[in-house]
Amino acid sequence: MGHALASHQVRAAMQRPGGLRNPMARAAITTAAAGAAMGGVGWWRHPNGGYGWVGPIFWPYAYYDLYDYAWWGGGYDPYFWDYGYGDLYAGLFGPYDYDALSGYAYYLPGYAGPRPPATGRSRATAQTTTLADMCGSDRSDIAGFPIEQFRSAIQPNAEQSTALDDLASASQKASATILNSCPKDVPLTAPSRLAAMQQRLQAMRDAVGILQPALERFYGLLSDDQKAKVTALVADQHRGQHEATADNGNCNTAQPAAIAWPGDIIERNVKPTDAQRASLDALRDAATKAEDTLKSSCPPTDARTPPARLAAVGARLDSMLQAIGTVRPAVDTFYSALSDEQKAAFDAVGPERDGGRSAMAAAGGDEPPRSRHRRHHHHGPNVGGMIFRMIGL
Repeated sequence: MGHALASHQVRAAMQRPGGLRNPMARAAITTAAAGAAMGGVGWWRHPNGGYGWVGPIFWPYAYYDLYDYAWWGGGYDPYFWDYGYGDLYAGLFGPYDYDALSGYAYYLPGYAGPRPPATGRSRATAQTTTLADMCGSDRSDIAGFPIEQFRSAIQPNAEQSTALDDLASASQKASATILNSCPKDVPLTAPSRLAAMQQRLQAMRDAVGILQPALERFYGLLSDDQKAKVTALVADQHRGQHEATADNGNCNTAQPAAIAWPGDIIERNVKPTDAQRASLDALRDAATKAEDTLKSSCPPTDARTPPARLAAVGARLDSMLQAIGTVRPAVDTFYSALSDEQKAAFDAVGPERDGGRSAMAAAGGDEPPRSRHRRHHHHGPNVGGMIFRMIGL
């Protein structure tokens, strides 16, 4: 874990002002944090190397990825379009088992158990942090929105300057909307993970709704010459990316081995009854329908302006919400029909796909028996604290 979280790319991003504005740095951080808990690469990894789920958090840098694609396009930030069915699948079959997630309990509201020793900067904030603080919000400025770059490049007149200020205010409000969607608890079951995922996606969609009118008004006031300067800024950003990709992204990248339905594991471990199997078949059908919905939603190749790309973001989030709205009722019905033993077996499907390794097992310790619906404490690696220190809050 120490080697993964102390990589040069992660340390450089955290030591540099505005380091999280680099999408590759964000992907490196989420990769290190997600992989550290499991001791491996992880079957739920994204095509471009990031992760949708880092412990209990879905889409840790949602605000940044949304803005980077809208302003700079997929050639600068392909990571927005990596989010899709694989993350919904990881919500159904969470990769982190109870012991891996228990490291986040230190940052839950009202947590009264022992805390790890505070050192350095963490000592001053140890008593006020919560799980929401791990969502990657940058409170010091307008995260991902290059307002001063645009002001300098286009030299706005008074009306345009007012519209730009209004857009900045909308950006702040949108940021708060997304931040407020961070989970207040660690979701341990498939229904609770999908609920947290839906809440996060809905907040992102609401943020787009806040931004669109302000962005369209600002952009609509620009002259052709000013729009050309905005395009030049985009081109400059692309030249700064060493691994730029095409605007059509990777949202349809086939990963059949990673997202194959784990029917054999469910049959062997959950042992559904005939009555339960009907609702399980309905769940699988719903998941297939959701996958098809997301396959038909990819970035448009002709989205050449920020308003067009923000509209594409909204459409993609609509598709993701439609997909999760298809699956969530089916998983609720199936899960509620299971016994406690069957629920525990279903919740263990994801970790089994990763070789059955928990955070403690990956660290070389012996895994104690689990009690999935009772909070307990362990003194293994504090994954939550590592992520907390990494994002510098």
